[in-house]
Amino acid sequence: MKRILVIHGPNLNLLGQREKDIYGQTTLEEIDVQLQKLAKTHSVELLTLQSNHEGDIVDKIGSAKKEGFAAILINPAAYTHTSVAIRDAILAVSLPTVEVHLSNIYSREDFRHKSLVAPVAHGQISGFGVNSYLLGLQAVLGIIK
Repeated sequence: MKRILVIHGPNLNLLGQREKDIYGQTTLEEIDVQLQKLAKTHSVELLTLQSNHEGDIVDKIGSAKKEGFAAILINPAAYTHTSVAIRDAILAVSLPTVEVHLSNIYSREDFRHKSLVAPVAHGQISGFGVNSYLLGLQAVLGIIK
């Protein structure tokens, strides 16, 4: 069975509570349930990780290939715009990676318009709320099948 690593970046543990006009009312746990349901229909295993700590995310990406993951689905959240370390970890492991965002980062503040992850990812999906994750997982599935 193929395994996919799903990484949720900083503050995503606060979904459903924070800036509902931007991020919606769905909690991270509800997103994970929807992802698991979709993964099950495709006979793949998901491991989800949420961390507010850049080093934890970098460590998990760095060990992903050794742990048998076939691909990564990541919402780097605020680290999208600042983390060379996450970018370099994705590049180093050479696993298919899809970047997702709940909001359209290009319609928000100027500093959010630049993604350091996008150039090393297979693609990016943003602006569709929870569906960004589901579309992202479908993209990952298409890449690894």
